[in-house]
Amino acid sequence: MSNLGIGQLAKRAGVAIDTVRYYERNNLLSPSTRLASGYRRYGDAELKRLRFIRRAKALGFTLEDIRGLLSLSNERSVAKVKQAAEAKLADVEHRIEELERIRDGLRTLVKACPGHGRAEACPILNSLNAEDVP
Repeated sequence: MSNLGIGQLAKRAGVAIDTVRYYERNNLLSPSTRLASGYRRYGDAELKRLRFIRRAKALGFTLEDIRGLLSLSNERSVAKVKQAAEAKLADVEHRIEELERIRDGLRTLVKACPGHGRAEACPILNSLNAEDVP
């Protein structure tokens, strides 16, 4: 078992020291021990957990989602884990659809704007000022 300080743990997990502290404050991670001097010490389990958190964050899971995934990791069935991943995937797909809609709207406005002239004639400003746009 490793006996890592916070800096060593952060480096091996590929995160900043402040990130480790942030996860500790949010009760996602805790040191395995503390020295009499108050220094935190971490083992392999904490390194594994920190890497799990980092990877889950990279996939778009919130801290609350990650807390749930960590609690599910102790169960025998992976059905709930799959459900959580499916829900996250549906959320991501919905956000992509929204971003595509926004992109298409902005693309249309940018194409319609000549980029010169008076502000009163700007199709972008006129579109944003229109009252009938939802």
